[in-house]
Amino acid sequence: MKYIVLLGDGMADYPSRMLGGKTPLECALTPFLDQIAGQGTLGLVDTVPKGYTPGSDVANLSVLGYNPAETYTGRGPLEAASMGINLEPDDIAYRCNLVTIGSQDTDEAFMDDFTAGHISSVEAREIIQSIDKNIGSSQVQFFPGVGYRHLMVWRNAAGSPETTPPHDIPGKPILPYLPSGDFSAEVRDLIKRAAVMLKDHPVNIRRLENGKKQANSIWLWGQGKKPQIVPLTRKYDLTGGMISAVDLLNGLGVNAGLKPLPVEGATGYIDTNYEGKAKMALEALKFMDFVFLHLEAPDEMGHEGNAEGKIKAIEFFDEKIVGPIVNNISNLGEYRLLVLSDHPTPLDLKTHVGDPSPFAVLSSRKDENKASGCPFTESAARESGLLVSPGYLLMDKFIQNWSSILGK
Repeated sequence: MKYIVLLGDGMADYPSRMLGGKTPLECALTPFLDQIAGQGTLGLVDTVPKGYTPGSDVANLSVLGYNPAETYTGRGPLEAASMGINLEPDDIAYRCNLVTIGSQDTDEAFMDDFTAGHISSVEAREIIQSIDKNIGSSQVQFFPGVGYRHLMVWRNAAGSPETTPPHDIPGKPILPYLPSGDFSAEVRDLIKRAAVMLKDHPVNIRRLENGKKQANSIWLWGQGKKPQIVPLTRKYDLTGGMISAVDLLNGLGVNAGLKPLPVEGATGYIDTNYEGKAKMALEALKFMDFVFLHLEAPDEMGHEGNAEGKIKAIEFFDEKIVGPIVNNISNLGEYRLLVLSDHPTPLDLKTHVGDPSPFAVLSSRKDENKASGCPFTESAARESGLLVSPGYLLMDKFIQNWSSILGK
């Protein structure tokens, strides 16, 4: 049996005023997602437990079959695993965004762009290396990642403050959301020192000359210690791989025992190499039992409030990833195929919410399909009457006993 998960990050949504009261999934042309939902089994999965911030870290832990209450320590250490950064028991890893802060007045400063104008990895690497050289130390280390997403590790940390994801506060004043509580003064000091250094950084000077947004600050958040996770591959005695452009998912994969499968041209944005991801998945399934393919683009479009872009990202997902998988997966023998969104990222809110998201499973075994004929939309998933909650139970059913979800 082959198992493949195709996840459109933040693909789910609320009915949007920009779309005449429809969701992007309802507006997008998605024949292959609709085929899986219509011929297979459609439902909702509750990936974000109550009391948890609705982020891709917690949600995808649930999708992979892990109870966040038992395994989640923070986003930073998951990304550290992807980057091959070793964490000792008292080390704390922070996600480090390069961001654009509007206004130089501290009281009026606001989160202008949590991606620093989707700064390139090449530019970002130069900046992060400069930050590490100028304000880093043997205790505080900065590591370059992909695009605007990077990492800071505080070795043998004496504490950990309260932090806020920058994508939750677009356009808002930053003062109420700066690190607070235990150890916050030390972390705030790093942010201030980085901002001073970045003001005249060569990369920012070039970006300003070219009419691009400057990476004029760092934003530290999502911190935590190394988690204790039993690999999915060991739990189910299978081999598997992770296909994603972002360190978070690759880090989750590493912790789950999944081999990172890099794809040239994968960017974590709408310009990613969709075809390359689908091709990699099909090739990997020739010698692996399980592949998890993650697409970041719908989530990025949701954060931007870009309705046209989100519809396009979903249609690209359907046409260039889901379609080739659906058309070729049967060549590999028996299979179960799961498509889903990890959480909604509503266009009108520009941030994540914790509502259940639609999922659909198509099995090569005919008796494992409901075949309701429904499309892959939020409303159809709700009307199906099937809700998997808590969401971390879905993976166990998907791999071990899918018939049980149909009451067989």
